[in-house]
Amino acid sequence: NEIAAMPRLRAILSLGQIAHNSVSATLGLKRKDHPFTHGAITKFDGRHLISSYHCSRYNTNTRVLTPLMFETAVLKAKAAAKL
Repeated sequence: NEIAAMPRLRAILSLGQIAHNSVSATLGLKRKDHPFTHGAITKFDGRHLISSYHCSRYNTNTRVLTPLMFETAVLKAKAAAKL
């Protein structure tokens, strides 16, 4: 309902694999065709799903997600929102 309520929505930034899979399922995208990958951009209905590792303390402390990696994902989402 939230996605449907935003007709001008151009981009969604998912934080983590669970969020990516939830949004993909909501949009009717098959997980095998659109697997979670940090920084990946999935196009759907003229919109974009940008995926990032979750910015949890564990991921940031272990450097699975660095500030630069997160900033890059956010910038991708911002750019996609302007298309």
